[in-house]
Amino acid sequence: MPGRDTAYVWIGRGVGGRPAPAGLLLRRAGATLLGRAEDEIVVRHGRDGRPLVAVCGAGARVELPVSVSRSGPVVVVAARPGGPVGVDVERCRPLPARELARRWYAPTEAAWLAGRPADGQAADFLRLWTAKEAVGKALGVGLRDGGLRRRMPVPDGPGALRRPGFADGGGWLRPVPGVANLCVGHPPVGGGLVLAVAVVAADGPTVEVVTVQVDVAGNVDGAARRSGHVAAVRNASTERTSLPVVVRGN
Repeated sequence: MPGRDTAYVWIGRGVGGRPAPAGLLLRRAGATLLGRAEDEIVVRHGRDGRPLVAVCGAGARVELPVSVSRSGPVVVVAARPGGPVGVDVERCRPLPARELARRWYAPTEAAWLAGRPADGQAADFLRLWTAKEAVGKALGVGLRDGGLRRRMPVPDGPGALRRPGFADGGGWLRPVPGVANLCVGHPPVGGGLVLAVAVVAADGPTVEVVTVQVDVAGNVDGAARRSGHVAAVRNASTERTSLPVVVRGN
């Protein structure tokens, strides 16, 4: 919607074990959100090393903050016209979650994980891990300077704010403890993936997450139609391998 801060995430799934091309998704993100043809979009890196996409022509250069993550054949690209965004994705898999958490995470996070159901601890470990990665990318510092010890909001804990009146879709953003104007959350995307999105948002975590599936013909599901994002999603992808996710806020 016009005037609403929105971050978009495209998930590309490769074929034959090969990863999806990140450059293609980056150019598609730029073309969709900047309203230009894909061949007018270039991929650059800012002074801090973060990627961005830009339109370079006769007029003023327009740049779009983006973030990229990979896990096996899956490539994820996030883009947000309103400001910095970070994204991270991991494939769910068996892990010695409690041991890893004791080694890498803050004591409170390790204790939280130890109290979770045993059959879900690997996924919960990855939810914290992807949150830390996404937050580091949104801040432009990665995991440097103790990023793994940076405390994250408990994924199922209190503190999430949901704006009334949005369409169903699940997924909330929560404020990151001790960091002003920074929020992170986990949009539900399925497919055995854990996805985290972080945004620097001065207006706080009043953000809803809506997932929209796009088939080869560019058709969208009912949630997208209810949300009024049919045109944007159709332009975003015409491939079966792309799944846009929309994170909206004030």
